Amino acid sequence: MIAPNPIALGTKIPDKRKMAWNSSDTSARRGYHHGNLREALMDAALLLIAEKGIAGFTFADLARAAHVSPAAPYRHYRDRDDLLTDLARQGFERFGAALLAAWENGKPDPRKALKRVGYAYLDFARKNTAIYSIMFESGVPIGGSPELLEVADAAFAVLRLACEAILADIPATQRPPVLMVTLHVWSLAHGIASLFARPDRTARPLPMRPEDLLEAGVLVYFDGLLAAKKPE
Repeated sequence: MIAPNPIALGTKIPDKRKMAWNSSDTSARRGYHHGNLREALMDAALLLIAEKGIAGFTFADLARAAHVSPAAPYRHYRDRDDLLTDLARQGFERFGAALLAAWENGKPDPRKALKRVGYAYLDFARKNTAIYSIMFESGVPIGGSPELLEVADAAFAVLRLACEAILADIPATQRPPVLMVTLHVWSLAHGIASLFARPDRTARPLPMRPEDLLEAGVLVYFDGLLAAKKPE
């Protein structure tokens, strides 16, 4: 599973100006002409993954889906993992930009802003199932690509920024480690996204919206932390 490297995390956040990729996994597919081979391969890969899963296609399948020769994919990618790494990188760029936009500099307060971030997390996972599965389930080593590591850490940094702002209400001597708290919140959001926010039949039945479940979980978590650490 691709996951940000907590040890290397700073406060760098994604640049929304970089986000030019279509937000739809499988829309606007075009054949190879005038130099758009790379985009055509990425679109075809997302379509194949949406239909067959990450392990369900080969480079030969990819070439057929993109309507190019069997050798064409190798003009841009060494192998299948190289393609998945590129897709994961672009996915994390979009993911980080979505979280950052939802954060809105913590307005009107960090708790409400984190709620929006959580909703954005689930919305991204629901609307971009193929790219989300590549980001977290493809097995591509995040440390194998500095570019992928940078954007994955930047997306995580948005969650860390939100948690740090909320923890500021706790006296410094009693404040839990911000990294630990961020990992707890991230695990909760990712678990709900994976179990309950999928738009396919693999989603578990739930008597409430995934957003409501996430909001309640985060509320209980932070209320418990703040109550336990309240100065006497």
